[in-house]
Amino acid sequence: MTPDLAVIFRAEHGRAVAVLTRVFGDLEIAEDAVQDAFAAAVEKWPETGVPPSPAGWIITTARNRAVDRLRREAARASKQAEAALLHAESEPVEEGAVHDDRLRLIFTCCHPALALNVRVALTLRMLGGLTTAEIARAFLVAEPTMAQRLVRAKAKIRAAGIPYRVPYEADLPARVRGVLAVVYLIFNEGYAASSGDALVRDDLAVEAIRLGRLIVDLMPDEPEAVGLLALMLQQHARRPARVAADGSLVLLRDQDRSLWDRALIDEGQELVRVCLRRNQPGPYQLQAAINAVHADAASAEDTDWRQILQLYDHLLAVEPTPIVALNRAVAVAEVEGPEPALAVVDALQLDSYYLFHAIRADLLTRLHRHPEARSAYQAARTRTTNPAEQAFLRSRSR
Repeated sequence: MTPDLAVIFRAEHGRAVAVLTRVFGDLEIAEDAVQDAFAAAVEKWPETGVPPSPAGWIITTARNRAVDRLRREAARASKQAEAALLHAESEPVEEGAVHDDRLRLIFTCCHPALALNVRVALTLRMLGGLTTAEIARAFLVAEPTMAQRLVRAKAKIRAAGIPYRVPYEADLPARVRGVLAVVYLIFNEGYAASSGDALVRDDLAVEAIRLGRLIVDLMPDEPEAVGLLALMLQQHARRPARVAADGSLVLLRDQDRSLWDRALIDEGQELVRVCLRRNQPGPYQLQAAINAVHADAASAEDTDWRQILQLYDHLLAVEPTPIVALNRAVAVAEVEGPEPALAVVDALQLDSYYLFHAIRADLLTRLHRHPEARSAYQAARTRTTNPAEQAFLRSRSR
């Protein structure tokens, strides 16, 4: 796949799958059709050039090829093919933006019949256009294991007859946890891409924020939905300062805060205040509050690390995971010093996670244990696939 086509695949795969799922009422048929259309693009576009509307070309080609295949299968008395054709005849294809198709697809993939981790993985595959290998890295599991999970999930959706629609209001609370987890993982893949040459993927981050706004509109009384939107807005606000002119990574403490998008920060902080007034703290709201403290500081030196540590204490109480404990250790280092923080980090079982080694390396450097720090930086570098992060870690390990 050429670089241009790879970019289009990333940007349009999720939208095309969502539209075709609506057209055919079948997730697997939609995904296969979109894959066929991109395979056709690989053959044709180098000769004919990229069409004026790449998304429209992909969607139309996918629909036509799927219809042709389903007609052949229907002629062999395939009831599934007949049902999909009937569904397609009643659903006109739309090449323009269809505002709720992707949200419908998220709710389909996040049905309670599927395990939470499978819901998240399936939606990342369908909507984010992530490869199975990329999703496996995000979940810290082997690629064959993740491939089996995805196949079983799609089979279960078909067997259970899970509908492609936003559920009724009474069903929303049972779905929201998985939906929010999916949206945040899509955002995280945009915030720090697991593949490609760039540190960030703005298309995914912007799409996650768009979906977050839709969910808040759909469920305005769900505090964690508001908290997630506040969190994403404040993190995305730092995007202009996170990457230097040469594409290299800039740490939070070294960022030019005048480059931060104050409009996004102000919007996010107002949402944090809405959450505080509700007084129903959850993980996303607490993370949003932590980011609000960072945004309040005019410089890294002005950061109220004691308040951040207190918020992490609350977060660890409601979400006692090794990742939260690792992030809390960063605040411990600022309040109590690097040695107590290193003790916290060394007690965690996160060997496959590159940030575990990167944070550990930073703490070792501050303790002047430089040979150990270099080794930890090297360990971190071998556990990330993002070139910008690898280059940053390489520079620190010298």
